[in-house]
Amino acid sequence: MIKVAFYDAKEYDKPSFERCGAQHGVQFRFLETKLNPDTVGLAQGSDAVCVFVNDTVNAAVIDQLHAYGVKLIALRSAGYNNVDVRAAFGKVHVVHVPAYSPYAVAEHAIALLLTSVRRIHKAYNRTREFNFSLNGLTGFDFHGKTVGVIGTGKIGRIFIDICRGFGMKVIAYDLFPAPDSGIDYVPLDRLFQESDIISLHCPLTDETRHMIGAEAIGKMKKGVVIVNTSRGGLIDAEALLEGIKARKVGAACLDVYEEEADVFFEDRSGHILNDDLLSRLISMPNVIVTSHQAFLTEEALNNIAETTVGNILSYFHNDGICDNELCYRCGSIERCKKERKERCF
Repeated sequence: MIKVAFYDAKEYDKPSFERCGAQHGVQFRFLETKLNPDTVGLAQGSDAVCVFVNDTVNAAVIDQLHAYGVKLIALRSAGYNNVDVRAAFGKVHVVHVPAYSPYAVAEHAIALLLTSVRRIHKAYNRTREFNFSLNGLTGFDFHGKTVGVIGTGKIGRIFIDICRGFGMKVIAYDLFPAPDSGIDYVPLDRLFQESDIISLHCPLTDETRHMIGAEAIGKMKKGVVIVNTSRGGLIDAEALLEGIKARKVGAACLDVYEEEADVFFEDRSGHILNDDLLSRLISMPNVIVTSHQAFLTEEALNNIAETTVGNILSYFHNDGICDNELCYRCGSIERCKKERKERCF
């Protein structure tokens, strides 16, 4: 039986992981607390840890896991910016879930966009109070608008397909353009200048952190709508707020937020929110915030559990070789030159 300490466990996580784990001899110990230097001790006696986007997996945590004999860090997410992969090399292997349901995330981005542009949330609140006035609910057609997509991986390309279905013109930017995709790639500055809507679908790296900041917003069309279902750190939230106050940004649809770790996934309704910036963003009438729920569909949860368990089994039963390993050895974390034919260390 492979023993796994499962950090930051939520009720919606447990059914799929319990079912999948029981089928394959993986025993999950669900812990409500997040992984950090203060809670890493709970991993003692485990073969692996399973972590999510707001767990802290820094060098100190990795060293302690290594000291406990933990062999594997299994991310149940695609993003890994919260893991010091470089520090893990030579000590603890790291695997992730590169794709679970790109449709879930792309569809949520569209849902946020439609809700914002057509004022669905405002109309819903009004009619519940029997206010059937249409004043202030005017939106705009998607048809004929230009949407700029930053990042054209699986999620980005599905988002593009949906946008094309609405009759939108799509332009895109990606450091690694998808070959033979038929996507109209343009320089980033041109995307900022020409887009009526900008949607982010790229990972958070040192190069992409705060790619949407004051300078970028200054290049955008007046009234631009910005959508982020990727990682909060892609946007400088202070600059976004200033852009909204200056009437430069017409609307923002955010499923992620840079400082979300201590706020999202929890019920804070009975508490005073200490994050003034998030409070100010939420107070804006043209900002919609959801709490990192773009992935949250039945299909995605099942796929996440199956892939995570598969990653764990690959490591422990396949001589440590796993297609979804993140390795610092080759300098290209997701594109290991060893082509997964042997252990990275």
